[in-house]
Amino acid sequence: MRLINLQLTNYRNYGELYLDLKSDKILIIGKNAQGKTNILESIYFLSSLKTPRTSNIQELINFEKDKVTISANIIKSNTEVELDYSYDREKHRELKVNKVKTTPKNFKTVLKTVLFSTADLMLLRGNPSDRRDWLDRAISQIYPAYDERLSKYDKIRIQKNNCLKEYLKTGNLNETLLDVYNEQLVITGSNIIYLRIKFLDEIEKIAKDKHRIISSTEELKIRYNCLFLGDEQKELDQIVEAFKVAIEEKKGEELRRGQSCLGPHRDDIEFFINNNDASKFASQGQQRTIVLALKLSELDIITAKTGDEPVLLLDDVLAELDDLRQNYLLQSINKGTQTIITSVDTLLFEEKFLEGVKLYNVENGAIK
Repeated sequence: MRLINLQLTNYRNYGELYLDLKSDKILIIGKNAQGKTNILESIYFLSSLKTPRTSNIQELINFEKDKVTISANIIKSNTEVELDYSYDREKHRELKVNKVKTTPKNFKTVLKTVLFSTADLMLLRGNPSDRRDWLDRAISQIYPAYDERLSKYDKIRIQKNNCLKEYLKTGNLNETLLDVYNEQLVITGSNIIYLRIKFLDEIEKIAKDKHRIISSTEELKIRYNCLFLGDEQKELDQIVEAFKVAIEEKKGEELRRGQSCLGPHRDDIEFFINNNDASKFASQGQQRTIVLALKLSELDIITAKTGDEPVLLLDDVLAELDDLRQNYLLQSINKGTQTIITSVDTLLFEEKFLEGVKLYNVENGAIK
């Protein structure tokens, strides 16, 4: 898979931008707050229709404009594909593949990316929601319908919470309606949990080997932390039954608090080095080794599952890694992987790596 070009109109600090991306390695150089990250964000957005930087899509629109457009040409399975996305202040969205309007689900099947940013380096020390978001974004690259399951689950959960809040407010409980919401949450939530556990099992196998190359004597383990599941309960029917029992046991607490108290929206991902909790006992370097192994494993899994090697997006991340981890990252990138990197300068890169690189300089939303 290759990006041929990228065109932005009124995207954040860019008025008009056209980038020729016909190279295996593209390096975008510039000082902080000049617009480097915006370019990588726009590419990632075309692959997922999401950005880890905001949940408000209107923030992508240039302050002085009413509409944003992102377009790109891609080589996928030896065929050129054109993607076009637009969104305006009235919340009108248009998605096109080869000039034909399409659905979000179909749109997201075209371009695959793995984004590795400085924010990812704080994954282990961040909030559980940060780790859930990372996991969900990774799964969505493989299973485009996964986002729809997440959206459906959230809608049901909000409806249930409204029912519980109404009970707190009035004292009247519609038990029949609450049972319906619980049943729907169990079905949808169990599918989400099942896919999360399955993905983590797969990524752990790959990440262990990559982690060991840097750490040599350290053993990485990854665990999905669900309040009502044991380590051996990984099959869908086991998850459904455990969820049913747990949600009934939590009914009293949920009525008192007026909110759903368990489910995939409350779960977490735990990382261990030699059976010690990495979020508590690992050094900063050890934690960054884990994240590095995870991101490189994402590349392998997406390639294996979809048959298309994703575009790798490295956003200012090299400056945050020591020499050992920098070298491992750059040497681990397959020759066939298109890699787009942002950095403040070229000093972090060896001359050999810079051979054949397409180099751009960014200053205040202008690029050359």
